[in-house]
Amino acid sequence: MSDFSNEFSVFERFSDGMPNVFMGLFHPNDSSQIKYTKSIESVIGISLEEINQFPEQLYSLIPEEDFHPFIKNIREKFANPNVSNFETEFLIKPKPEQSIWLKEYIKIDRDKNGLPFEVVSLFVNNSELKFVSEESKIKIDKYKELNQAKDKFISIVSHDLRAPFTTLLGFSEILVNEKDISEDERNEYLGYIYDSSKTQLALINNLLDWSRLQTGRVKAEPQRLHVKTIISNALSPISIEAARKRIELKFDIPNELYMNADERLISQTIINLVSNAIKFSNEGSDISISASKFKEGMLEFIVKDDGVGISEENQSKLFQIDQKFSLPGTDGQKGSGLGLTLAKEIIDQHNGYIWFYSQEGIGSEFHFTIPEAKNIILLIEHDKELRDHLKEVIELNLIGFEIIFSNNGYEAISKFKTILPTLIITDHDMPLMNGIQLVEAINSKDTLVPIPIIVILQNMTDELTTRYDELGISKIVTKPVNDSLLLTTIQSCLN
Repeated sequence: MSDFSNEFSVFERFSDGMPNVFMGLFHPNDSSQIKYTKSIESVIGISLEEINQFPEQLYSLIPEEDFHPFIKNIREKFANPNVSNFETEFLIKPKPEQSIWLKEYIKIDRDKNGLPFEVVSLFVNNSELKFVSEESKIKIDKYKELNQAKDKFISIVSHDLRAPFTTLLGFSEILVNEKDISEDERNEYLGYIYDSSKTQLALINNLLDWSRLQTGRVKAEPQRLHVKTIISNALSPISIEAARKRIELKFDIPNELYMNADERLISQTIINLVSNAIKFSNEGSDISISASKFKEGMLEFIVKDDGVGISEENQSKLFQIDQKFSLPGTDGQKGSGLGLTLAKEIIDQHNGYIWFYSQEGIGSEFHFTIPEAKNIILLIEHDKELRDHLKEVIELNLIGFEIIFSNNGYEAISKFKTILPTLIITDHDMPLMNGIQLVEAINSKDTLVPIPIIVILQNMTDELTTRYDELGISKIVTKPVNDSLLLTTIQSCLN
């Protein structure tokens, strides 16, 4: 028995069950004598009997496009009398959906004429390492591409940081040295200085925010936010810009929507998108801001204008850090060109998406998605049986609601430190604090969003109805609670 045959026999005795390694032994001049250790079955998932039926045994599993170059390389190595050891790597597909990378270490025993007489090969499943290597290569290529883009971006921004100083210094110099300029000229030059300074400040602020997000110095810290309130507060300062151009901001935002977002960052995104819409809209036009459920767990926001739109040529430049894009507005306003890049970074941080539709001369609409926060119902009821029943009724009939319990009013008030409920359902007759005292305590709290309250009464009297009405509570349900009436009342509170 040859040394190679001995080596194969020893390996065969100890390799059974090896999950990643097997050995092959064959004679180049006699293809019928190809043998593999049984451990090949645990590596590729095909029996020895099946493999031996293939015309090229194991090599028959190589994809067609790789097969001929691979076989050519093997034959060239065998034909070279100076080659006794070499290694190769190839992909096999035992099943259409399966891919296995094998590393083959080959030893050749040659006769006195240098012709291959016997060959032994050690095969190692190299798939995991190969895929990791491929992923690393993809990541390295991506980082190289990002670095190139950032280098280009820095070059663009450096130019933009310098450019406004020509205006600032030029007109400042005139104002300092020219004593005889008219008041109109003086005001005109001051206007140029103001506009240039404003543009420069916007560029620097956006650049700093983008840089902080990129380097991780600022991270999104999501919390449960009332959508309508956040958008209203964010757009309050820039409504003056809209008023100057006689642009009406139209809102379509359901009151029951809550999002899981960083208040400062998401407000900045909304401001950037609406400011752009104002900038590129004509006087007397409308801008709509809407929000709605997009798909499970996500909300969709849309900012739509009827402005100048974006040409097809320029659409590909949006959101690209190495393709800074800025056009003057309908009143000649200048922009930093970084607002949309920053908006995309913020939305990415929230695991959302941002996209747009635009047609030159017709207008644009920008869409983005943000994770939805569940609606919370704070149910204040000391009767466990009734509490469990109401919970079951609500969960079976209303989707996307989370119910939090409190046994009494004091416990409920303490929970306001950590949660902002969408709706409160409270029994009037409770220990320690009745419904009226609870509503008075809630009304005394400085909540940005008015929280609708439903009161459950055992005995409705004119006195109680009047007092609740004075406190702004008109939704009252009597005991025994009618399930359908309760659900209708809940829905009316949220519309």
